Amino acid sequence: MPDILVLGAGTAACGATHHLAAHGIRPVVLEQRAHVGGHAATFVTPEGFVFDDGPHISFTSDARIRDLFAANVDHRYVTFRAEVNNHWRGHWIKHPAQCNLHGLPTDLLVPLLTELIAAQHAPAGSATDYEAWLVSTYGRTFAETFPMAYGRKYHTAPAVRMTTDWLGPRMYRPRLEEVLRGVLEPTTDDVHYVSEFRYPEDGGFVAYLAPFLRNADVHLGQRVIGVAPRERVVTTADGRRWPYDGLVSSLPLPVLVPMIDESPTDVREAAGLLACTQCVVVSIGVARPDLSVAHWSYIYDDDICFTRVSYPHMFSPGNAPPGTGSIQVELYFSDKYRPLTVSPDACIAPVLADLKRIAILRDDDVVLSVQAWLSPYANVIFDHDRPAAVATVRSYLADVGITTCGRYGEWGYHWTDESFISGETAAEVALAGHVGTATS
Repeated sequence: MPDILVLGAGTAACGATHHLAAHGIRPVVLEQRAHVGGHAATFVTPEGFVFDDGPHISFTSDARIRDLFAANVDHRYVTFRAEVNNHWRGHWIKHPAQCNLHGLPTDLLVPLLTELIAAQHAPAGSATDYEAWLVSTYGRTFAETFPMAYGRKYHTAPAVRMTTDWLGPRMYRPRLEEVLRGVLEPTTDDVHYVSEFRYPEDGGFVAYLAPFLRNADVHLGQRVIGVAPRERVVTTADGRRWPYDGLVSSLPLPVLVPMIDESPTDVREAAGLLACTQCVVVSIGVARPDLSVAHWSYIYDDDICFTRVSYPHMFSPGNAPPGTGSIQVELYFSDKYRPLTVSPDACIAPVLADLKRIAILRDDDVVLSVQAWLSPYANVIFDHDRPAAVATVRSYLADVGITTCGRYGEWGYHWTDESFISGETAAEVALAGHVGTATS
């Protein structure tokens, strides 16, 4: 049996471990942090509030993945239909905004509808950037008021600097009838690209994932500092050397490449061009549960510091003590486009103030718990530097026999099921002894 080494203990690593276990192999997993789960880790406050490292829910249409996750929590999960809304200048409107414009100012709606109708009848073009795609799809007024405004907060990069290969089903393209009904009527049909969501009853989102790692020798607190592909050895910060026959890495590509002995200059430069957002997550426990009618909300206002708000107690009753509610707020930054210049704790006061400004919190609310932390790798930024840089890096990694997987190992926009399957594919490549990288 080959010795397979897996770097990281997140969703993709769980997929790799699961696949290897099915072939009778117990891999060694090295994780830098003191807990498993990676980007999908879960934390419990002393007050009993359960928060994930940013909001996570399962909405996969893959029956196999659904069954695997369900079995890991003994089929004890909550199923719900998500309610999602948006905040813009004092207005709360249903998501997506393009189908729910009822009640917005006439001075906004007239140019918005004029341009959107014209866009519906314009010949299809080939947009070369996200801004051009938005304008050609929705018209300039809607594009600048909603998705471009939100994108500046969420992606941090200007829309003109971004490609369109990440869109998939994420941006709904409504029929004109849907737009007009959403202007004239306060209630509209749901058009979310996924209708059913699942979440564990207890233990947070990581409860779906942690059981996969029982089939591995997991070593926490092991920070990788060196990879020697010729020797097939990984070195960790404590000086230990970990030999391998096959290496599966879910580490971020800009972290992995500089660790590799003799990695070429052009590959290191390409890795340095890869951009991602960092997220300051502020998690708040409140002494009442009636905080929102929505499971999560998108915030378009430039003068509100946060980008998205979610309510974990609405995902599962097990996420908060009885009679309480929880709020999780996300603020996005990036080294390349919007550097973070303060500590995460410095974000708490502005967050609390802005939650009151948009009436999520009341002046008399009792805050039972509040904490802030930084997730250094949040979302991949699909800017124009990315395609060539990813191709250069992953081609090199294939040449030296390192198989990469997951959101940061493939540098893609992976949802949970895609990351898990990516890990399975990477494990198969490593197991077969092929030289190459995984694709999801």
